[in-house]
Amino acid sequence: MYGYYFDPTYILVLLGAGLAMYAQHKVQSTFAKYDELETRFRITGNQAAREILQQSNLHDVRVEHINGHLTDHYDPRNKVLRLSDATDKSTSIAAVAVAAHECGHAVQDAKGYVPLRIRSFLVPVTQFGSTLALPMIFIGLAMGWMGLVNVGIIAFALVLAFQLVTLPVEFDASNRAMAIIEQQQLLAPEELQAARKVLNAAALTYVASTISTALQLLRFILIANSRRRD
Repeated sequence: MYGYYFDPTYILVLLGAGLAMYAQHKVQSTFAKYDELETRFRITGNQAAREILQQSNLHDVRVEHINGHLTDHYDPRNKVLRLSDATDKSTSIAAVAVAAHECGHAVQDAKGYVPLRIRSFLVPVTQFGSTLALPMIFIGLAMGWMGLVNVGIIAFALVLAFQLVTLPVEFDASNRAMAIIEQQQLLAPEELQAARKVLNAAALTYVASTISTALQLLRFILIANSRRRD
């Protein structure tokens, strides 16, 4: 039997954390690189978002500013697209790419994109899982209550399910963004590759987060099985 905090399975946590750190560095460095390059047409992220929404006949979606760096997101419940400090008034390639990506989510919502609906349905379930999973697992292992550990593992698995559903949602939004950018000529042809690099780097963070969660879930399962054998 080995201790919970000092066991061979901890390498799974380290691998996941290392991958997440690399992905975060990649997106930050890629955004910073292309945030310094102004678009030929001098269009801001806000202007790009409004143009895309208008051309997509999404007149019920509002565009708002939100504080923070890369806190951009689309709120399907309130039909609001929020652009961060780094995107809203910036005329960089990175800003236009990020704004277009968030518009991609608005288009998904309008078209009833199934993975987006599933993700929205899983939000409250995931909040429950992310809040209670670890306490249940820790308490269950400390007290020897394997039933509680099993419930905690199931709750944690719901977090992984949410992240798995998120992957196609994010990839599809990026694909829609690039198609929209090209169709509406928001960027010059030579700027398209840079925009794609920004979106690919952002997508890597979701992949890394999913792998990290899967590795942590595997660790919990291995530890639980070891405790049962003991």
